[in-house]
Amino acid sequence: MAEIISGEDKAWDILSGLLPEEVCRRTGAQYNERSRLYGLSAFGTSFSIDPQKKVILNLEPEGEIFLTRLRYFFVLSLLWFLVKATDVKPAGKLIKPSGMPGGEIFFRGSHVLPLDSIAKKYSRDRKAFRERGLSHGGMVVEYGDAAIELYPFPKVPVTVILWLADEEWEARADLLFDSTALNHLPIDILWSIAMMSVLIFL
Repeated sequence: MAEIISGEDKAWDILSGLLPEEVCRRTGAQYNERSRLYGLSAFGTSFSIDPQKKVILNLEPEGEIFLTRLRYFFVLSLLWFLVKATDVKPAGKLIKPSGMPGGEIFFRGSHVLPLDSIAKKYSRDRKAFRERGLSHGGMVVEYGDAAIELYPFPKVPVTVILWLADEEWEARADLLFDSTALNHLPIDILWSIAMMSVLIFL
């Protein structure tokens, strides 16, 4: 059975008790001994994390969306990434959420990813889709008619793929994880990361 975890306070408590050098080695974060703050890149934007005060700050204007509109998904995901991520590197093999243990969470009620909204918004606009992904630190990759690889957090890439509409088919969009995703985070946190990765396009 897939592991399910939750709780901001629990994650803060665990993080404050971890050795900074160990956290940085696993996650790619940086740590400032003087300020006792972590630095981490998420979606191409820099954030500062204060385990003592339990505060996360965006260091660039582009990060504000993650601490406002997407805060519900972002804060919990970032904290558990710092706590749970492992040494495993991305394998470059993509898998659908449905192919992961516990992946049925992605198909229940309000948990369904609004991929149809991406398809509708960018149904004939490959350029706008790519530009939106690039503005959040993504890079263009060669899948479908257009695809963007995002880095919500180091070691946890997410690929969003768009197939444009034509005379025969309606547009559609898919989201894929690297096959190593569950080495770093449990399925419910991966769902939060997937939801953010979709919502930044909308």
